[in-house]
Amino acid sequence: MSFIIGKWMKKTEAPKPKSSSLEQLVLAAKQDMFLRNELIKQYQPFIAKVTAKVCKRYIDQQSDEFSVSLEAFNEAIDAFQMNQGSAFLSFAEMVIRRRVIDFIRREARQTRDIYLEQDNLDEENQLESLAQISASLAQYEVIQESEKRRDDISEYQKKLREFDITFTDLVGQCPKHIDARENAKQIAKQLASNPELTSHLLEKKQLPMKELLKYVKCSRKTVERNRKYIIAMALIYLGNYYSLRSYIEPEQDIYGKEG
Repeated sequence: MSFIIGKWMKKTEAPKPKSSSLEQLVLAAKQDMFLRNELIKQYQPFIAKVTAKVCKRYIDQQSDEFSVSLEAFNEAIDAFQMNQGSAFLSFAEMVIRRRVIDFIRREARQTRDIYLEQDNLDEENQLESLAQISASLAQYEVIQESEKRRDDISEYQKKLREFDITFTDLVGQCPKHIDARENAKQIAKQLASNPELTSHLLEKKQLPMKELLKYVKCSRKTVERNRKYIIAMALIYLGNYYSLRSYIEPEQDIYGKEG
């Protein structure tokens, strides 16, 4: 690892900071997967020590708690910011502690016999405040969710093109009334849940109109009018674009009732 670190520092021609060299490496590891893996590998003893301290027992690298801690350390790399005023290891320790305690609590709900570490207030005061940690992790989760939604939208857009549908089409042809939209969504759900109808849709790139009308309670004219919208909604179900599922959940009117 020292060779890798030295090579990275030389490559970037960055000055060697006395107290923040690790923090500089963490920032670089955000963009360099090889450096990230090497950093995690080097600090496994630290990760195991923190985990054992939380669990009040020896932790080997095959345990579930250690796996949780590895993920937490990796999460800490993503969430760490130089301007938050804490050393990375202090920040990482807090993230690991919280993730392991959350894991133990989840397990305790089932077994009821796991001993949880009692937090030491003095020790906590030497680490990053819980408010700062929560804010950093919340920001990280927002970023992750945003990236997932962006990826889903990109893949969804490519899929729509196969059916000669654009987002502009959907805006222009989306049913104006809530009940009409909900009816179209129900047709899409029926379409996506039927293997025979789905096969026709994906192979022919068009609605299996004749067969579909056997399963829905509306006219052919209505289905034709909302054809692109129905296909688009069905593709969300079929493609497992989970971050887009809010678009096909039942809508509610201003009184809280489904339209």
